[in-house]
Amino acid sequence: MSHLPTFFLSHGGGPWPWLDGPFRRYFDRLEVSLKELPGDLPERPKAILVITGHWEAPQVTVQGSAKPGMIYDYSGFPPHTYQIRYEAPGAPAVAARVKALLEAAGIPAAIDPQRGYDHGTFTPLAVMYPGADMPVVQLSIKQGYDPEEHLAIGRALAPLRDEGVLIVGSGLSWHNLRMMGPAAQAPSDAFDAWLTDALQAPPEERSARMRRWDTAPSARLAHPEEDHLVPLFVALGAAEKDPATRIYHERGFMGGVTASSYRFG
Repeated sequence: MSHLPTFFLSHGGGPWPWLDGPFRRYFDRLEVSLKELPGDLPERPKAILVITGHWEAPQVTVQGSAKPGMIYDYSGFPPHTYQIRYEAPGAPAVAARVKALLEAAGIPAAIDPQRGYDHGTFTPLAVMYPGADMPVVQLSIKQGYDPEEHLAIGRALAPLRDEGVLIVGSGLSWHNLRMMGPAAQAPSDAFDAWLTDALQAPPEERSARMRRWDTAPSARLAHPEEDHLVPLFVALGAAEKDPATRIYHERGFMGGVTASSYRFG
């Protein structure tokens, strides 16, 4: 098996791949980056572990179903988007391995056999793997959003990279739904510039800077609550000594936002 990279992906808004019209066009550049991602991997993964900003739990929890259902965790979209099916199989053996790695690192973990796919998972994966033929396991973030706890979760899961499991943190580099459009341009520019600079710092500096992310310019405008940033800490922790590459960057996303996605390794 190759040593797989890890990723933090900005996943976009709601069920955008299933929409038409002007809103859908906001995601054209993001779509290109997601489509290109599988072809840039050293080999086809045997499964994907998605740390999703749309699932938080008191302790880290792993999706354990062999055939996950769907969670339509958005509102205000057309009726057909509440009938979407993304029928990628689950991977109970990978879920058990994830739980074992976490517990071996002293991190309490649970398996949820009922949890379905939320749009932090099925939206980007529908673009990356439209055939829904890649086994997928979701991992929750932990309530409290502590950066060091989530870096430690990533470190515990690093062996998966040599076992054919692609680790993907799914969130958004800017997640302030009350400040979109032109009002977001200046603060999102400032936060995105800081984030890219921090992630491209030498590894020994990078994690320390990310622990203090909330001191960055416009940090609390970018993330009034950091649920959509926390998956980045896990992806980073699993590749803590590897270089970061920005694989998607856009100014004017959603009418004014600057947004990015990153590869580690």
